[in-house]
Amino acid sequence: MLRLTELKLPLDHPEEALRAAILQRLGVDDSDLVGFTVHKRSYDARKRSAILLIYTVDVELREAADAVVTGQSIAHVAPSPDMRYRFVASAPTTLKSRPVVIGFGPCGLFAALILAQMGFRPIVLERGKAVRERTRDTFGLWRQAVLDPESNVQFGEGGAGTFSDGKLWSQIKDPHHYGRKVLEEFVLAGAPEEILYVSKPHIGTFRLVSMIEKMRATIESLGGEIRFGARVEDVRIVDGRMRGLVLKDGEELPCEHVVLAIGHSARDTFQMLHERGVYVEAKPFSIGFRIEHPQSMIDHARFGPFAGHPLLGAADYRLVHHARNGRGVYSFCMCPGGTVVAATSEPGQVVTNGMSQYSRNERNANAGLVVGISPADYPGGPLAGIAFQRHWERQAFKLGGGDYWAPGQLVGDFVRGRPSKAFGDVHPSYTPGVRLGDLSAALPDYAIAAIREAIPALDRQLKGFAMHDAVLTGVETRTSSPIRITRGADYQSINTRGLYPAGEGASYAGGIYSAAIDGIEVAQALALAMTGE
Repeated sequence: MLRLTELKLPLDHPEEALRAAILQRLGVDDSDLVGFTVHKRSYDARKRSAILLIYTVDVELREAADAVVTGQSIAHVAPSPDMRYRFVASAPTTLKSRPVVIGFGPCGLFAALILAQMGFRPIVLERGKAVRERTRDTFGLWRQAVLDPESNVQFGEGGAGTFSDGKLWSQIKDPHHYGRKVLEEFVLAGAPEEILYVSKPHIGTFRLVSMIEKMRATIESLGGEIRFGARVEDVRIVDGRMRGLVLKDGEELPCEHVVLAIGHSARDTFQMLHERGVYVEAKPFSIGFRIEHPQSMIDHARFGPFAGHPLLGAADYRLVHHARNGRGVYSFCMCPGGTVVAATSEPGQVVTNGMSQYSRNERNANAGLVVGISPADYPGGPLAGIAFQRHWERQAFKLGGGDYWAPGQLVGDFVRGRPSKAFGDVHPSYTPGVRLGDLSAALPDYAIAAIREAIPALDRQLKGFAMHDAVLTGVETRTSSPIRITRGADYQSINTRGLYPAGEGASYAGGIYSAAIDGIEVAQALALAMTGE
């Protein structure tokens, strides 16, 4: 098999044009081409009047033609890499103990799946509820302003990624092609097959719900056990080694190999681990607002006359500005055709995030518009970032009226430093609701100054970004974990043997895709440790 990259064709090319492009690139006859599959399809929209599709294809040639082509040096042609997943170990028939996975978000889900497929029969402890019950609880906050601190956007089966755009791409390096394993497992669970080849695959919340249930059933069919409502209250560490866990109902669970995949909002667990001596350090993260524009405006700004084309879908964007005060401002977790959602997990706080369904057909586009900060901005020890987040989340709760409504402001008014009194053409999607006012007190002064400077500058990158009626909603504080639970080359905590920090909560991933890949890598390391390989 050969892999051809950088095959560029017009957006509306006829179906047979791709085959013709392959033949031309390789210089072979049609009879020599046994078949081909599209590995990846992306687009180049830098010239809006002539948008191109860019293909990467895997090609099979007849033996004689393959020998001729392989012996030449043809640009953008190379042997297809072997992307098949291979298990690194197999559980012994007399398994002395079972590994435990704490957390059932993308990282914990894939760690448990890989361990189950290798025969280790993992026990999964999830503090929240099963995904459908959790969805009802989450809607309780969105529709009735009633928060369940243990069942919400952050906690429950599927993790925070369940209520997101379902993005399945990342810029991380993946030399072993574990990402392919992630995508293939998602397709087996019901995801559309297009996620295997489109450049920016996504699934959306409603599809993720049924997929997660199917993957849970697979883990259980392989001997795994999933416990909901099983919050870990304490850890038993003896001589620097994991020996057990204490659950909220008082049960003590002996265990020596634990995957810690708790997500970026398990603040009580972070506190407990720090008190028990597990090495934790503060790390940079970002804070800001959600910004909403009409999706039609973003489509036209990015695609021009091709806005609405079915192969392009709803347009996204990625923007960066370096402010004069030294702060970096950037768009984060952009959700085309989506909604802004209430994402708090603690009472008396307002947190925003973005979500899209698979169709991405809601009226507004939204993204985080955030400012990078570092531990120097919140001195006070490893957990100081948590206190920093809580301060601004409580401030947002207060500014929004104290009932889980969020504070908001029109972009034009924010830039000019004047309060907003009425919405214009853009109606915010956040529920329970948005109360307009002045967001200047919703973040530190340096963040407000940087975002005010950035908006007009970003308008030069994406025309219409600074439109007066666009809406800012506060606050976005949980862009990533405020701590790192540091691990070594063997994936174990640097001072607690048998503890495998993983995923977003430990700061080794950012999003569904990278968290799932990290879950695979950690599961492999744990399996090798348990089998002595």
